[in-house]
Amino acid sequence: MAFAGLADRIIDRKVRGRAVAHLRQAGVRLPTFAELADPAASAVRVPAAVDPDAPAAANLFRVHWYNDAARRGRDAVPGYVELPSELTGIKARIVVALGERFPMIAAHKVLPAYACLVTRLITGGFDPTRHRAIWPSTGNYCRGGVAISRILGCRGVAVLPEGMSTERFAWLGRWVADAADIVRTPGTESNVKEIYDKCDELSRDETNVILNQFCEFANYLSHYVCTGRALERVFEDLGAPGSRRRLAAFVATTGSAGTLGAGDYLKSRHGTKIVAVEPVECPTLLANGYGAHNIQGIGDKHVPLIHNVMNTDLVVGVSDTSTDSLNALFNTEEGRRYLVERKQIDASIVAQMSRIGLSGLANVLAAIKTARHLELSEDDVMVTVATDSAALYASERDKTIAARFAGAFDRVAAAEVFGQHLAGIGSDHVLELGHHERRRIFNLGYFTWVEQQGVPLPDFDRRKDQGFWQGLQALVPAWDALIAEFNAESGVNSVGS
Repeated sequence: MAFAGLADRIIDRKVRGRAVAHLRQAGVRLPTFAELADPAASAVRVPAAVDPDAPAAANLFRVHWYNDAARRGRDAVPGYVELPSELTGIKARIVVALGERFPMIAAHKVLPAYACLVTRLITGGFDPTRHRAIWPSTGNYCRGGVAISRILGCRGVAVLPEGMSTERFAWLGRWVADAADIVRTPGTESNVKEIYDKCDELSRDETNVILNQFCEFANYLSHYVCTGRALERVFEDLGAPGSRRRLAAFVATTGSAGTLGAGDYLKSRHGTKIVAVEPVECPTLLANGYGAHNIQGIGDKHVPLIHNVMNTDLVVGVSDTSTDSLNALFNTEEGRRYLVERKQIDASIVAQMSRIGLSGLANVLAAIKTARHLELSEDDVMVTVATDSAALYASERDKTIAARFAGAFDRVAAAEVFGQHLAGIGSDHVLELGHHERRRIFNLGYFTWVEQQGVPLPDFDRRKDQGFWQGLQALVPAWDALIAEFNAESGVNSVGS
């Protein structure tokens, strides 16, 4: 295939040979996609003593949804929280899978980071002895890339907007080999073009390999195979087979559009509607719009190349005023006390809300809007993800409280936030996509990918056909065969400690 990163065979045996030798020396064994999609079927067992936050080779085998709450063992079902109607105000069930259980970065973006680099490594497209892995992102993907790079013993460079959360930069500062490996670009969440411009500059050095999550189809496929199956397993855990429950919708913020790949899997299996979420402050899909916002984890003002637009069913807009305010409600003592004492919401559920970061809150709000718009019932299940937890946004919460609540979040503020941003949420900024709306959004991607990034028009257009996306699935078993062959040649049989 013409797109970068889609080789299903060895393209440079010399480069691959050096990679094999490098990982043999480093003692690194690579997990297959099948092992990450269904870790219970793998013969590999990660010792509980391995620190999930360390750059340990064994942690590659924890890059999946099935880690337990301590992230040292494994559960039969991915960790999730089901939100009660007392909180959401709707009859439909909303279930949130918890990305905080992933190793090293406590966010699910480490999964596509692994997928994007390993597929280059096993085909001879990345030489860990001389190449630098460049990770453009608005935060979590570049952290995942730096973590994977460090385990594989190569140089990883994070490229992200300078206005992202303090916690992101603090983590990167602890993990990069050199402070110069953190490249700050102008702006904040909406300034993706500036990230691309920096990557264009870096790509002039042939030792830099750009692993752009917005156009790397391994990102899409890792979520199709691993996240899609994990969410299906969560759905199966909700009730006995044969019950009336229906997997009505999968909801995910657009971001790189990788996570939306899980929706393609669920739709093929359950007829699930796919809901793409974006900020109303920057309504790109909704209205060809622009702007700035603070729902960190969502790049916008463009349509990612790996977004299967023609298979998307709804677009829902959510305001960062809501997500910032809910971050304060769910993560302050007074906010939690109000929810338990005044709204009679189970304390254990309230405690779980700290496991949902800003983009996860946007997903929850979009799910509520979708349920209202589609008039979903108690038999309908909506699944979504929390990419990360509130732990990454304490600094953002402090900013919100200072700016919007005069420096103190009290019981009155809690009641106002609950009333306005949960109880008062409607079905505004919801767009059901017919063929012509899908084509409008699809066409919007032309300006980024053909005019700016040089993707040939025939390659850009072929993505309209669902046969293109279905054909991508054949790459996964081919990659797994190459990973198995790579491991056999490296001779690394254990995951170490």
